Amino acid sequence: MDCLFCRIIAGEIPSTKVYEDENVYAFRDINPQAPVHVLVLPKKHMANILEADGATMAQLTEGIKRVADIEGLSKDGFRIVSNCGRNGCQSVEHLHIHVLGGAKLSEGMA
Repeated sequence: MDCLFCRIIAGEIPSTKVYEDENVYAFRDINPQAPVHVLVLPKKHMANILEADGATMAQLTEGIKRVADIEGLSKDGFRIVSNCGRNGCQSVEHLHIHVLGGAKLSEGMA
């Protein structure tokens, strides 16, 4: 499989790791849209959120909580986003959740 994020998880492509456990890998986005922009993804490959089961979503949620604590986002808040498919502008077909924060974000979502 030639998945960019699988290669990052495997260490074949460098990343700036923020958090890792047995199921989740989190790293800084190379094109940040906020002062803090971290991608949280399952280590097991799945194309998008439609392929995720409850256990995977629970693992990702715990990873998001850890990233929020590490990055100091827990007090003032943050946004999470998961793009799904072409119309959702998903750029890498490996489920990932964007954690955005570190400043007041815009009200708009589009």
